[in-house]
Amino acid sequence: MSLDHLRIPEDLWSHQDIRAALAARDIGALFRLFTRHTGASQTRIGAAVGLEQGYVSRIIAGRKVTSIDVLERIADGCAMSDEARMTLGLAPRHRSYRADMADHQNIRHSDLPANRSWHEDVRAAAQLWEGDVNRRELLRQTVFSSAAYTLPALRWFTATSTQPVTQDGRRTVGQPDIDTIREMTATYRRLDNQHGGGHARANVTRYLHHEVTPLVTEGRYDPATGRKLLAAVAELTQLAGWQAYDMAEHGLAQRYLTHALDLARNADDAGLGAEILAAMSHQATYLGHTATAVDLARAARQTAHRAGITVLTAEALVMEAHAHAAARDEQACATALHQAEQALDRADRTGDPQWLGYFDEAYQSAKFGHCFNALGQHSQAERFAARSLRMDERYVRGKAFNLALLATTQARHGEPDRASVIGGQALTLATQLKSARAVRYIRDLQTDLMPHRRRPAVRHFITRIDAALGQRR
Repeated sequence: MSLDHLRIPEDLWSHQDIRAALAARDIGALFRLFTRHTGASQTRIGAAVGLEQGYVSRIIAGRKVTSIDVLERIADGCAMSDEARMTLGLAPRHRSYRADMADHQNIRHSDLPANRSWHEDVRAAAQLWEGDVNRRELLRQTVFSSAAYTLPALRWFTATSTQPVTQDGRRTVGQPDIDTIREMTATYRRLDNQHGGGHARANVTRYLHHEVTPLVTEGRYDPATGRKLLAAVAELTQLAGWQAYDMAEHGLAQRYLTHALDLARNADDAGLGAEILAAMSHQATYLGHTATAVDLARAARQTAHRAGITVLTAEALVMEAHAHAAARDEQACATALHQAEQALDRADRTGDPQWLGYFDEAYQSAKFGHCFNALGQHSQAERFAARSLRMDERYVRGKAFNLALLATTQARHGEPDRASVIGGQALTLATQLKSARAVRYIRDLQTDLMPHRRRPAVRHFITRIDAALGQRR
């Protein structure tokens, strides 16, 4: 039995009450609305989404659904449109999806004056940290909107020269305080790479709220110290956004990245600004907003050039290439990839910022692989995916992604048995991570392998996936 038999009207996903339930991730309300609009029983809904009737009943009674895998299962079972999936905070199934759903109703958090003072930017960031720590539902219901990246990026280029970041507060802030923030950021970044965004995200937000907020809002510092302080805080805020993105909290991630960019601008840190713009592009491509992703990548490239960090230019170019590939623009993708390769070849890595250490030939090879995979050039994609595995083993999440990429290229290249073996390695790592993206890549690979499920190796791998991540019906 499937939910298609419930004859849900095609326009149901655009109903205001349905959209509100999706935005709030209120699955109980969503199921009640299914019953109201279709007459479906709890048993029929459960059969469609792969959940027991008793569990459906508990959800309707108020049990929260927080597991990304369960949300994915519900979205798949309901045959949700890409717009509905994105309102729920999930990536679209069709990566070339361009519609700017909710752009006009979800841009309030960026609809601010272009020339805010640095004090206002700090207060706005502190409010975000506080709201996240206190799990304010309105904040967590924020939906990703490509339009919400427009004003922050414009502000980055057009805002008047930064004001002196100086303050007469109650306690002196000095280099030791800044060094502590950077050391904590390095520790949290290492945990993020090894265990996924969900492992320490709550700790990062608590640290920002309880330890960083008093420094930036109540501290006493001169302009030189103030700029260093805001740069350190911007880096940690960017990491919090990246963790939220990894856990498929896309609207919240967007808020963090936007505030990180504003803080970097006030710190006059062009290099960090380029990195944040590149992260924004990365998220936009993942969610299918390819035109916005291209614009953000180009903004990152211009900023990297201004900063004089050639490897950042290479990073921006591969982000642009990936966005072009997702949009099926083969020529533009090839041009950006060629320029990225040249930039990385001539880059002097001796003076790289600490936060840029992850970008190397293995990372770039992975991005090349993603590009060729999106363009359907699976032989080329497999070659670069294999090359991406010559990587630093400390990046456990990255290795899981790269293994999943290699397996996906093999599955699409007509080698399902090899794909199942490599996919098994990816699954082993993914189950050790708290990463919604890792789960998504495994599930996508499972979908690619389903036509070959009668083959023993494939059937065994799919059984492993269902045992580890839950059976998909």
